[in-house]
Amino acid sequence: MKSLIDIMELSTAEIDELIETALDIIANPAKYSEKCKGKKLASLFFEPSTRTRLSFEAAMYELGGNVIGFSEANSSSAAKGESVADTARTVSCYADIIAMRHPKEGAPYVASLKASIPVINAGDGGHNHPTQTLADLLTIRKEKGRFDNLTVGVCGDLKFGRTVHSLIGAMSRYSGVKFVLISPEELKVPEYIKTEILDPKGIEYKESASLEAVMPELDILYMTRVQRERFFNEADYIRLKDTYILTAEKLATAKDDLCVMHPLPRVNEISVNVDDDPRACYFKQVLYGKYMRMALILKLLEEAAK
Repeated sequence: MKSLIDIMELSTAEIDELIETALDIIANPAKYSEKCKGKKLASLFFEPSTRTRLSFEAAMYELGGNVIGFSEANSSSAAKGESVADTARTVSCYADIIAMRHPKEGAPYVASLKASIPVINAGDGGHNHPTQTLADLLTIRKEKGRFDNLTVGVCGDLKFGRTVHSLIGAMSRYSGVKFVLISPEELKVPEYIKTEILDPKGIEYKESASLEAVMPELDILYMTRVQRERFFNEADYIRLKDTYILTAEKLATAKDDLCVMHPLPRVNEISVNVDDDPRACYFKQVLYGKYMRMALILKLLEEAAK
């Protein structure tokens, strides 16, 4: 594994190995505090980000490494028209590993072909966000203790939500997993998710326009925001943005051990009155993301050194 572009590039055994490393980092932080001493992470963010960018940077610093990079395309040579391939080759001269977010699907993959160092996809358009999925998987493991025999509800923007696409792909490999796909008609999950992932594996799923109707069935509820930046039509965004708002009242029929997740940022799709509910796991998710990125950086640098 030279780079990580798509969560499906990782086998379940490799995911388990990363989770075990992350759990060890949580238990023994001092053991890892100089593991990346003398190494540099290039943080190349062509699109705004708070959690993902700072999480990668915090991960590298906590491993004893350093960070270089930029937080918007306008502050890079992309503003002058430099290609992603040339940027990747250039940055390979300065750093040991790259974390890249880009609004164009496939850009981190192109970078990985041209870079001489590992590239981690930190989100590419509406396509993939593998390290968010690693954060999600550690959250599920910590909160539920297993990956199999779970009913996973994903709610909101299932059409453009790259975190949803990656999570469905990752969880579809475990036995007894069922999906409940909750969205308005206009934001239903793309057809390829059904025809390439769910149907071939005979995975049980159903679609619902109502969150309340399916709430009692769920072991995990993965909320997403309706993303203004993915819409071509502002009127469509305004009409759909408040379709699903999770409130304390709507959780009344949920299981006592439901795990409520969200990749963040939220706008208003989870009411703040849910934040203190013990079932709210989205801020834990943020912390788990840092540990999984630490584990991934270690793994990729170790592989690159071979």
